[in-house]
Amino acid sequence: MANQRPKRSSRSNQAGDRRSSGHKRAEQIQLATYRISEAAQTAATLQDLYREIHQVVGELMPARNFYIALHDAGAEMLSFPYFVDEYDPPQPTKPVGRGLTEYVLRTGRPLLADEKVHRDLQERGEADLIGAPSIQWLGVPLKIEDTTIGVLVVQTYTEGVRYGDAEKRILEFVSRQVAMAIERKRAEVALRESEARLARAQETAHLGSWELNLTNLEDVNQNPLWWSDEAYRIFGYLPGEVAVSNELFFNSVPPADAPRIREAMQRSLREGAAYFIRHCVIRPDGTERMVEERSTVLRDGAGRPVRMVGTVLDITERQRLEEQLMQAQKMDAVGRLAGGVAHDFNNLLTAIIGSADLLRERLSPNHPERVEVDEIRAAALRAADLTRQLLAFSRRQILAPQVLHLNKVVAGMNKMLRRLIGEDIEFRCVLTPNLGMVRADPGQIEQVIMNLVVNARDAMPRGGTLTIETANVELDEAFATEHVPVARGHHVLLSVRDTGIGMDGRTQARLFEPFFTTKAQGQGTGLGLSTVYGIVKQSGGYIWVFSEPGRGSTFKVYLPQVDSGTEPVAAATALPDAPDIPGGSETLLVVEDQAEVRRLTEKVLRSRGYAVLVAADGPEALRLAEQHTGSIDLLVADVVMPQMSGHEVGRLLTAARPQLKVLYLSGYADESIVHHGVLVPGLAFLQKPFTPDGLARKVRELLDAAPEPPQP
Repeated sequence: MANQRPKRSSRSNQAGDRRSSGHKRAEQIQLATYRISEAAQTAATLQDLYREIHQVVGELMPARNFYIALHDAGAEMLSFPYFVDEYDPPQPTKPVGRGLTEYVLRTGRPLLADEKVHRDLQERGEADLIGAPSIQWLGVPLKIEDTTIGVLVVQTYTEGVRYGDAEKRILEFVSRQVAMAIERKRAEVALRESEARLARAQETAHLGSWELNLTNLEDVNQNPLWWSDEAYRIFGYLPGEVAVSNELFFNSVPPADAPRIREAMQRSLREGAAYFIRHCVIRPDGTERMVEERSTVLRDGAGRPVRMVGTVLDITERQRLEEQLMQAQKMDAVGRLAGGVAHDFNNLLTAIIGSADLLRERLSPNHPERVEVDEIRAAALRAADLTRQLLAFSRRQILAPQVLHLNKVVAGMNKMLRRLIGEDIEFRCVLTPNLGMVRADPGQIEQVIMNLVVNARDAMPRGGTLTIETANVELDEAFATEHVPVARGHHVLLSVRDTGIGMDGRTQARLFEPFFTTKAQGQGTGLGLSTVYGIVKQSGGYIWVFSEPGRGSTFKVYLPQVDSGTEPVAAATALPDAPDIPGGSETLLVVEDQAEVRRLTEKVLRSRGYAVLVAADGPEALRLAEQHTGSIDLLVADVVMPQMSGHEVGRLLTAARPQLKVLYLSGYADESIVHHGVLVPGLAFLQKPFTPDGLARKVRELLDAAPEPPQP
């Protein structure tokens, strides 16, 4: 329960996949809070709830050692209703003392403690060592509004398992949902004992209750109805503001829902079974809420129904999160599909472009077939542009991020944008002075602006006003909760607003899907906005759109603000074609699983004089290298292959041959050589589709370069 234990030999548990995208981690955290909220409703006991919370937290970070401490403020006692630890036994209820748990409880702030932090706290007399010393101790307060009801703790005794700021933020984020879930369940258990506690819990959880006294079984509408205070609020009234009745209730639901509710009530009366129903509530101000109602019938000793009691839970926010999560999962699935398609197409296009170039080299400029070959090559290059847009959407492109000032990017494009939109559209720029900096690929950000401006222009066929705006914004927790998976904090806003035809909700729901377009056939590929979506997401940002038919559209891009930057890391891609590319006599090992690309690569390199060893997969490449008695100067490896990735092949071969240089080929960015879209420093990479000259130039460039230390 404290920190710093002597090192123990243990298998290391990773603290989480550090390389997973921010987008996916945000989805996991939102799903975790949803599961905790669900557990509060479905868990039979508090222990069941605590076990579910432990399981959920354990899926986000190492949590083998986990406990929940709850504070009784009136008695100044600390209880440990759930305690799982490798060394310490379950802790009894005790007076509030001076341990780390009490320190978090007292300060109301999270604490990540290692040996130094704990020593400092001891020297200041703020915390004592209690229980077995751990290597790291992480505790966060469990808060309901401004009240700390307890502390949630994870700790590690294993040297290889560590926590950091990321784990602290995750635990702090879910702690509020945990606190709400615990409070809701405690209130439910204590329902019969304390009406006051029930009322507070209901308000916190947006859970109301109601009772219908069944004095008149002939006409249910004539029976008196009672609502709890939270039920009043859910239906849009102040507690006690109106006299509640069945008539008032049915006036608050849409006509389409009323028959289902009446039937459920009548069936419950007839059969004595509880019912569960989900329906809409229309408040007096016209706003709509989605609720879940659960009800059962209480009977007297003779079996006659005397009361119908139930709960009404406002699930509006939960339903919105479910819809956002489903949309995010759908876009992720489409992105994976698009990335796979782009990868396969890039292999095919590499073979087409390469074969066309080789054929073109053998034809004189006046040869009658030269025009057809040029057409083939041009069509393949246009197809390559489409696959690049698919890679942008699927967030598998290589980025060259820099610290940017968006105002300068917009200003640099000003003249071009004015020509692009035409004279019948008024163009306005509202650029905030002292704008914060962002870290992004400048070329990709220019593409975002270009695509949004073109989209706005096309939405104003009769002219209008197009406004580009920048601003510094701080996204708070409430905004982050409503706009999954945006992260709270300081951001830079880029807004593109038009006064055009606008969009309905159905169009907005599919707006960023690849190949979805509302334009006439032949007037658009449907990849413009999907490209924007992918670039923004891969840059760590968030895009949001507001539009109504006839009222224009506003696209808002939020990019995380940075205080300082590092030197940009540029992707090493093929340079423009140039004549007289020198060849060589070195020995190259080519490993490529796609037969047509493998044959082309071998043909191009052999034609430049190189000795070429060819393998169709990783294991074959390793066997060839082991059997080859001479030197191998360069490995040319596809990144994405079955059985063994190109990066794994390169790692094994360079371990055995330290002087071996490696050139990676791929149709899209793979996580083994790319972290969040940025090429791992020191790795040489050639993006497919490439030209024969581009391949030859890159090979010669690497062979002539000074040796570099091997990559880990």
